[in-house]
Amino acid sequence: MKKLLLTLGLLAVLVQGAGAWRPAGWVYHNHPWAYDSTTGDWHWFNTPDTQWVVNMSNGRWARLPNSALATGWVYYNWAFAYAQSNGAWHWINETDRQWVINMRTGTWSRFGVGGVPPVSPAPAGMVLIPGGTNAGTDPDFGAYSVTVNSFYFGRHEVTKAQWDEVRAWAIANGYTFDNSGSGKGPTHPVQSINWYDAVKWCNARSEMEGRPVMYYASGVIYRTGRRDNVLLGLVFGQSGYMLPTARQWEFAARGGATGRRFPWADTQSIFHERANYQSSDAYGYDSSPTRGYHPMYFVGVLPYTSPVGSFAANGYGLFDMAGNVAELCFDLHPDHPGMRQMRGGSWWSSAAVCRVGYRAAVEPGYTGTILGFRVVIRLDL
Repeated sequence: MKKLLLTLGLLAVLVQGAGAWRPAGWVYHNHPWAYDSTTGDWHWFNTPDTQWVVNMSNGRWARLPNSALATGWVYYNWAFAYAQSNGAWHWINETDRQWVINMRTGTWSRFGVGGVPPVSPAPAGMVLIPGGTNAGTDPDFGAYSVTVNSFYFGRHEVTKAQWDEVRAWAIANGYTFDNSGSGKGPTHPVQSINWYDAVKWCNARSEMEGRPVMYYASGVIYRTGRRDNVLLGLVFGQSGYMLPTARQWEFAARGGATGRRFPWADTQSIFHERANYQSSDAYGYDSSPTRGYHPMYFVGVLPYTSPVGSFAANGYGLFDMAGNVAELCFDLHPDHPGMRQMRGGSWWSSAAVCRVGYRAAVEPGYTGTILGFRVVIRLDL
């Protein structure tokens, strides 16, 4: 095998021709990562259909398809790829058409050349959250430090219309759910679902859109039943939809500001002009002039949710990070064995529950009108 790889490496150089294809100062780790020794930055390689490969069996060039990693392709050691479908080795050509994202700064560039970000790098309805560390002193919870790699995050909570579309596809393709999900309108957040439902919905949306499926139970794609042993599957270079981790959620909710109580950088208070929650005079940081449920949405029958995006966004362009519906995270709660975390508070919650540093515990099977979710796509696989 080593002899074969050395031969393939020599052929790769011959095919590439004269000229250095590895920029000065760059060292490969394992695909899809590269390390720039001149700056100390790690980068993640984006592999769109502009990525060219050469078949080492016949010398022919082809584009590496978007779905390659999910349909029989295995990376060996960069810069080789092996196609299981036909047993052919490929050498990956790295040119200045190859985009990378700097995982420290969240900025895109052409590999070793520089440039401007690609057009619309974020999937529709999602925002790029730049990786880094948000550290400071929360006015209620004390010193904190949250470090994440860059990821895409849903701009809004998943709506009832989005839920219904994916759920219909899922049921037709072997999925089962505990709950059908409810919503006060198509643009309101879905609620009355549980953690199991949300995880399976993420898998279904990934499959529906041709993305890698992320969640497995006992080595099988998680599609049915209630399973507490759900784990991430092994994927490279591309991610499907997932629930956020608690760290991802808090980092995103803080919106780039440090030491804040709520998602907004310009105030340490919450009031009805900023969020849909239940106001009371029990908290000094609740400065709403009206008490009780939000007066604009306290109509009709429960729940008193609001259409997503009804209030100002935080510094990352994310809406409803406080109030409307509480949002599920994938993580177990550190203080309550077997329970998951939910963050952000809801239309029913007090100001205290809406704080970015507050984490509530929820049984994974709990279903209620206060509970919804939003999704992430990872960039560090």
